[in-house]
Amino acid sequence: MVSGYDRYYQIVKCFRDEDLRADRQPEFTQIDCEMCFVEQEDILQMFEGLIKRIFKDVKGIDYSETVQRMTWENAMWMYGNDKPDTRFDMQLCNLKFPSHTFPHQPDISSLISEAGFKVFDEAETVIAIAVPGCSEYTRKQTDELTESVKRPQIGMKGLVYIKCNADGTFKSSVDKFYPEEKLKAIATAARANPGDLILILAGAEERTRKATSELRLHLGQLLGLRKADEFRLLWVLDFPLFEYAEDDNRWVARHHPFTSPKPSDIDTMIQNNPVIENATEYLKHPYAGIKANAYDMVLNGNEIGGGSIRIFQKELQQKMFAALGMDEAEQHHKFGFLLGAFEYGAPPHGGIAFGFDRLCSILGGSESIR
Repeated sequence: MVSGYDRYYQIVKCFRDEDLRADRQPEFTQIDCEMCFVEQEDILQMFEGLIKRIFKDVKGIDYSETVQRMTWENAMWMYGNDKPDTRFDMQLCNLKFPSHTFPHQPDISSLISEAGFKVFDEAETVIAIAVPGCSEYTRKQTDELTESVKRPQIGMKGLVYIKCNADGTFKSSVDKFYPEEKLKAIATAARANPGDLILILAGAEERTRKATSELRLHLGQLLGLRKADEFRLLWVLDFPLFEYAEDDNRWVARHHPFTSPKPSDIDTMIQNNPVIENATEYLKHPYAGIKANAYDMVLNGNEIGGGSIRIFQKELQQKMFAALGMDEAEQHHKFGFLLGAFEYGAPPHGGIAFGFDRLCSILGGSESIR
């Protein structure tokens, strides 16, 4: 866009040096699109149209409803990850969490506090999910779920269960600490119905949220809620612009350093020094609240595309580089070509890139792109 093109649309081979998994490999194909003089809404509307056209032509599906939109914070709050599978409900109930992590969300920690149960009292985060129709799970079944979250790749020490029996009574693995009226209050908060099974994980914030998300997906698969012939699209918006690299005690770009901040957050980025005096307090720093003008399209719990509105002003780009710890000499050494081009004027621009292989695998019913 800086070189003079007003728009482009390309299908291109890419190489990515990242860990392999079923839906990722070093070489992949990308549908890459970018346009001048657009805002976020223009991108969302245009590429909703593209994906709906693909559904119509490839699958014979008339995806007529408006694509759901969700902020990154709400996705993490309700589902525990930034690419939630919305084909089924089973949303997280955040019984306890660090107040600076989700400052706009209600605190209901009084439901579990002062009961003498150290696992909850000493945990940074406590999260519950209500599993529909599973109150009659046997001890063997609950033990299997416990072992699943104790696997090294999940890393939890165990889980607590509450059975919401069909007759309105409650039975839990923590009856010693929580009387029935407390269990009923937790069940209400977790939106559990008679016949449901509540599962609760507790521990460090990031690990516990990720583990609960994995448990939710596992249960969704186990209960047949992740139907292969059902497709649910979602836009995830308002990602954090920065993320904190604890090992280096500095801020790094969550996506890339050319992503524009939300206009309302630009002054915050310019006025506040990114240095962190205490590494454990980084979430309280103003940089933690700065939102990117970025968006991802999610299909059935898979990110199929992502993009952003780009920075196009030299001064703002320099501020972004400075926030990432680059002095003026390093900025010009690494990106002098871009800063020089901005001096001649560049149009506002933005775009999106779709993972062609991943989109094909999902539409074709495959779990792997290989």
